[in-house]
Amino acid sequence: MYAARARASLRGWGGVGAMAVLCALALAFALLLPRTQEPRAAAPATAGQSVATGSQVRADACEDSEARKRTLSPSGADGSTIDAIKSRTGAKRKLIVGVDQNSYRWGYRNPNAEGAELEGFDIDLVHRIAEDLLGDPNAVQFKAIPTSRRIPAIQGGQVDMVVRAMTITCERLGQVAFSAPYFKTGQQVLAPKTSPVTGYNATLAHKKVCTASGSTAHSKLKADRDKGALPASTDISTTVPNQLDCLVRLQLGEVDAVVTDGALAASQAAQDPTVELKGKAFTTEYYGVAMKRDANDLVRRVNHILVDYRANGWQASYDTWLSATLGKDAGPSKPPAPQYLRTG
Repeated sequence: MYAARARASLRGWGGVGAMAVLCALALAFALLLPRTQEPRAAAPATAGQSVATGSQVRADACEDSEARKRTLSPSGADGSTIDAIKSRTGAKRKLIVGVDQNSYRWGYRNPNAEGAELEGFDIDLVHRIAEDLLGDPNAVQFKAIPTSRRIPAIQGGQVDMVVRAMTITCERLGQVAFSAPYFKTGQQVLAPKTSPVTGYNATLAHKKVCTASGSTAHSKLKADRDKGALPASTDISTTVPNQLDCLVRLQLGEVDAVVTDGALAASQAAQDPTVELKGKAFTTEYYGVAMKRDANDLVRRVNHILVDYRANGWQASYDTWLSATLGKDAGPSKPPAPQYLRTG
């Protein structure tokens, strides 16, 4: 049965098998992909939307539900970090961004496009940031990095930022800085349509569940199993560097279910019609742009860009990439009005 499902899933869009090959390549090296594709016509700029503000929250009182508020207020001013980016010359005058190349409709190589260009919801945002900083939406050096390497890539200076469906959490705020959120989602279970698993509940007992290393999904499963909110017999030992690898494991019958962000799981279900989301989202999470902790000017600038992008660009990108998998109503995916409670 699993073999048949795996064969079926390799038909259609580019083949999940081809995507799995890309995953393997991403594990071997960080892909450098200069952007050469002509950008879409940009919509005229509009005034930024209103935002909420407040006093700074104590660092030792961080709750993940409030972590999205721990960012700096917007500013269009340059600073030392932005100056260093702008000082790059010639072919190196690019914004260096860590992205995914395997998440369908988020950051993925389109095999039907010339040069297998990177496309997706996250990629659109990268181009908007590059346009603001360097005056050219294509002035980007993409680096494909696995889920488990997002924070080390930022800390080690291999990238200026990561735009890769990255959830803002208190633990991560101790390692990197985040922008205000640009997307809202939640953890869900992905399993074969014929599976007895019905969601994040007792039906996961004696089941093998796959998550990505360093993901919020793995942290959640471990914490819930330790406190008895997840059956003790649930096997969560299978972790992979890239989230898409979990789908491949599921297709091969090596695991019974996958836990990941619902937004990503919906795209995977679109790739493979033999799997589906099981149950409702059991967390609320927000994606942010991740940068170095001391890159205050860059954080403020990205927040400045996001104010306009939410009003002029976000919806068009959602309609293009995500409406087919998440539904035409973008309301559930829109983050709330940002709050800027970090002061330094």
